Amino acid sequence: MKPLISVIAIGALSLSINIDKNVLANNIANTCEYDSASKGNPDYSKMNCLLTETALIYDVPPEIVKAIAEGESGNWRHFDVNGKAIVTADNGIGIMQITNQAGYNQDRLKSDIVYNIQAGVETLDNMFKRKDLPSINGGERDVLEHWYFAIMAYNGTKPVNSPIVQATGERNANAYQERILRIIEKLELIDLTELPFSREHFQYDSNSKENIKFSAMNYDFDLPLNKSKYFFETNQKVSATTNVTLRTRPTTDSPSMGTLREGEIVTITGPFEYEEVSTKKNHFVWYPVKRSDGTKGYVASSYLNYSASTPTPTTPIATTPDYSAYAKKFADFSTTAWWRDDMIWAIDRGLISGYGNVWNAKTKKYETQLQPNTQLTEAHFLTIFFRYAQKDELASVKNTSSWNKSGLYNMAKKYKMPVLANEESTASKGLADKGIRRGTLAQLMASYYYGKTVSQNEAIQFFMDNGITTATSIGGYNPDQILTRSQISAFIQRYESFVSKEK
Repeated sequence: MKPLISVIAIGALSLSINIDKNVLANNIANTCEYDSASKGNPDYSKMNCLLTETALIYDVPPEIVKAIAEGESGNWRHFDVNGKAIVTADNGIGIMQITNQAGYNQDRLKSDIVYNIQAGVETLDNMFKRKDLPSINGGERDVLEHWYFAIMAYNGTKPVNSPIVQATGERNANAYQERILRIIEKLELIDLTELPFSREHFQYDSNSKENIKFSAMNYDFDLPLNKSKYFFETNQKVSATTNVTLRTRPTTDSPSMGTLREGEIVTITGPFEYEEVSTKKNHFVWYPVKRSDGTKGYVASSYLNYSASTPTPTTPIATTPDYSAYAKKFADFSTTAWWRDDMIWAIDRGLISGYGNVWNAKTKKYETQLQPNTQLTEAHFLTIFFRYAQKDELASVKNTSSWNKSGLYNMAKKYKMPVLANEESTASKGLADKGIRRGTLAQLMASYYYGKTVSQNEAIQFFMDNGITTATSIGGYNPDQILTRSQISAFIQRYESFVSKEK
């Protein structure tokens, strides 16, 4: 089959979703050169096309649709060896495993792959629009991580799909949406950001079939998130995410035209194309690009990123930093985690030292760990912040009572920081070891800066005005959300950047 060019995608977002489904299905089938009367599974290139084009019509990131199809059907299969639609024990039909969806023709869901895909994408689109599910940041449709709860709802908001295991506070790697996101990482070759949820935001009885109750309906994460790689436009400047081979045709089987350096700026010269070799199962697509010297070729979408129009560097691009020393020192250090560089900044500054002699039941060893996903307590925050802002004073401060945190909290009072814990009672002391909320963090840092106690709303406004958060409203900042240890480094870095500009 000849390389296919995405013809429906151009201008697709202006199409009405209410377009006749038969017309839409025929358009997609024609674009992908697929015979809808066929009772066999399309080759991988055609199936990639069917899934991608349908996703684009509904303004859904194709990465997500293809990963769901992969997770639901396994190997993008709709028909069995006898030409019958695959129907599972729970009555899930075909490639998108449509189950008990009213308004769809059940026979056609079985006989027509394109119709089945449409039903799946429409269902996913409806999940994204639901108002009873939490949203991520501003809920932009082209940001992959923003679809987290829509993906969950595609399978069901049951306890089994809670992001956090309520009993232990650990990440639930078996949750449906977590598995789908891992498929995107593996087959689209994209490093997604793990969203740092807290278990108190997901209320459920693990022995019940009742849906999860969400105590937070919006999460504002100051994290680097990932946009879909399917919306690059002709003449747009993009950058290479790593050193990658420039190919003469849209397949790795074609000759090399050289290597794009990590960070090199190239220009998109036309619409993306599908894998030339129909037996290759690639989730990604290929973009034709041009280098600054005029050389043209193809690059897999996975290795391109949105970029400002800047000149291609003439000096060699720095190679990936060596993280081996950190991985050696901290058993739970991850070279791919979103918090990697932020935590390194804090480690190198002496703000974070990790926990020593932690017993790991899996490795049966005592280890030094960062524990990035554990809750940040008020006492931990004060220690880390004063290591940054008042290092010498913190090193010499003395406790004034039997409470081993009295010296730390006396410093907080000195700097007008409205801490919650105090030594008046056991209960008050206990607040030092409770998770600190984002609103409290802002209030403590802003009060330190001004030298006087400020309200929480004033503090959040201070964060927004000075680039310490990306939130654009007080509610959007999510003041009640509990922070994790991995998040504090980013806030202090931004605070330092703001303060340094004032000097």
